[in-house]
Amino acid sequence: MDNQALKNHIALLAHYNQQMNRSIFTVLSKLDAPEISKDRGAFFGSIIGTLNHILVGDIIWLKRFTMHPANFSSLKPVKELTLPASLSDIIHPDIAPLDVARKTMDTVLISFTEEAREADYNMPLAYANTKGKTFKKNFAGLVLHLFNHQTHHRGQVSTLLNQQGIDIGNTDLLTLIPEI
Repeated sequence: MDNQALKNHIALLAHYNQQMNRSIFTVLSKLDAPEISKDRGAFFGSIIGTLNHILVGDIIWLKRFTMHPANFSSLKPVKELTLPASLSDIIHPDIAPLDVARKTMDTVLISFTEEAREADYNMPLAYANTKGKTFKKNFAGLVLHLFNHQTHHRGQVSTLLNQQGIDIGNTDLLTLIPEI
């Protein structure tokens, strides 16, 4: 994949991410808080736990991305956020403030993908994980991981909702891929 194709693909993932989050949060706005908070045996227990985990992952990764030599101005709002203590932190126990935080994060992600240049994706990024172990990896791979992580856990939320007979609609990335 050439650099422009990679940049376009990452931007597509940011828009897909936003669309899927809107679908999920639209459905969740119609459910009672106990249903959203009920432990359903998922990796992070409940729907609200799983959605908080996605946000926690975004914060952790985007804070790491602020160390990129490109010094992305679009990530400035993330610098101001508190680093979560664990991957299971419940930053927002209620759906309304979580929805606001998710919308903000999705806007940051889209702005980031618009700002990042093709050459930025080819650079390495040095970072430490939550246990303090250091790594140096290809930045594009890390950005793709961020979006894959979101998709993985949104799939869990989609399954939890489906088990209750709730359909969030079409979840295929294919719907956003432009016709040639």
